[in-house]
Amino acid sequence: MTNITTFLLMGFPDDQVLQRLYAAFFSLVYLAALMGNLVIITLTTIDQHLQSPMYFFLKNLSLIDICYISVTVPKFVMNSLTNSHSISFVGCASQVFLVVFFAGTEFALLLVMSYDRYAAICCPLHYEAIMNRGACVQMVRASWFSGCVYGSIHVAGTFSVRFCGCNIVHQFFCDVPSLLTLVCSGEETLEYAFIIGSCCFGFICFILLVVSYVYIFSTVLRIPSAKGRVKSLSTCLPHLTVVTLFFFSGIITYLAKNFKSSSSLKVLISVLYTVLPPTMNPLIYSLRNWDIQMALGKLIAGKLFRRLF
Repeated sequence: MTNITTFLLMGFPDDQVLQRLYAAFFSLVYLAALMGNLVIITLTTIDQHLQSPMYFFLKNLSLIDICYISVTVPKFVMNSLTNSHSISFVGCASQVFLVVFFAGTEFALLLVMSYDRYAAICCPLHYEAIMNRGACVQMVRASWFSGCVYGSIHVAGTFSVRFCGCNIVHQFFCDVPSLLTLVCSGEETLEYAFIIGSCCFGFICFILLVVSYVYIFSTVLRIPSAKGRVKSLSTCLPHLTVVTLFFFSGIITYLAKNFKSSSSLKVLISVLYTVLPPTMNPLIYSLRNWDIQMALGKLIAGKLFRRLF
């Protein structure tokens, strides 16, 4: 047993040229995610047509995505450019907490957004009463609180044990599965219990989400006009795409960690759930949402007009 005070993040090959290439690529992706989500937050704040509950939740989703990707990518880019792979014990614990915190919050918020779509399509006459301003704020607060509890539980379970042997984490950030490989034999039971409990709870929430969409699709199919069916589905497709991307990226990542494969492949797969969703979410909502496209067009046109006159 050793008293570890720092960890070494050795996710990608220790080659200076490759490190610079990875740093450049991740920097571009990070800037794209930052700009896309900031645009969503700006539009849903200043445009009067984007003040419904759906866009209120979307604004919070974009804020979560900015925080989520900012936990891992800037640290990796800085380490790559300085050729330093170290992270302190406290820094590693903070990274674990924040990654799990924001991932859990996003998961909870996606459930809230599915309930919003269910209320809008299945209970249209009572939608304003169900999804009033106070209820929306409480749902968002509950999402952030549940993510905080989720992160606290996992960071406590991971760092309440002893670490044996080397301090090399085969990942580009501190994540729970990689850290558990460094734990002394027999001491990871608590965290594994937390993981199993979280998976069971997550599965129950996933079933609720599936049930809500079963009701949504059954209601949409009963709409007499084809135009009405298309309009109703168009409000659900972006959220359904984001949910699919979030769930399957996480599932693929953790399935890959349980099979024998190269560490580099596991690191690249980890990018799926830490970098891909925050980058793709703004694009998905922008491509499938006419109101956001119109608001973005008005914002650009207004800036051009002020520059010209």
